[in-house]
Amino acid sequence: MSARKGVNVGVLVGGLAVILPLVWLLHSGFGNDPHEVPSVLEHTQAPLFKLVDLEGKPWDLSQLRGKPVVLNFWSTWCLPCKEEYPLMQQAASAYPGVQFLGVLYSDEPKKAVVYLRRMGNVFPQLVDPDGRTAIDYGVAGVPETYFINPSGVIVYKQVGPLSGQAMQSLLALASQDSP
Repeated sequence: MSARKGVNVGVLVGGLAVILPLVWLLHSGFGNDPHEVPSVLEHTQAPLFKLVDLEGKPWDLSQLRGKPVVLNFWSTWCLPCKEEYPLMQQAASAYPGVQFLGVLYSDEPKKAVVYLRRMGNVFPQLVDPDGRTAIDYGVAGVPETYFINPSGVIVYKQVGPLSGQAMQSLLALASQDSP
C-alpha cells in the first residue's frame, strides 16, 4: 500500500477558516492610533462652568461666547504639560483674540502658583477644586486641550501635548464660527 500524496482539503479549508479571519482582524487595526481617545463632546456645546482663577477672579464660560476659547487641563506634576507650557504661553500672546484658560487638574493651587511664578504666565489659570469640570469634559489625563469656537462648540479635543503646527491649525479651526 502506498500513501496517497496530495493536499488534505479538509485540513486546508479548516486552516483557512481560522487564519483568514485572524489576518483580517490584524490588518484592520493597522492605521489606527491605539492611543487616540475619541471625544463624544466634539461638535457639541462645551459644558458650561463657573470657576475661580488662582487670583480669586471668577470665570464663567458662558460669558466668553463670541470668542474662541482654548481650555487646557494641566498639572505641575505632569511632564508633558511642562513640555507643552511654553507653546501655550507663546500662542496666548500671539493670538490675543482667543481666550486661553488653564484648568489645574488634580493638583494643589499653591504648587501651581509657585510653578507659574517661576515659569511666567500670560493667561488665567482656573482651579477646579472638586474636579467636576474635568469630569464634565471627560478628562482622562493631562494635558488635554479643548478648542471651542465662538458659538461655544467644541471643535477639537487634543489628548497629549500640542505641537506648534497643530496649534496653528486648531486655532484657525476654533476661530471659525458654527453656521
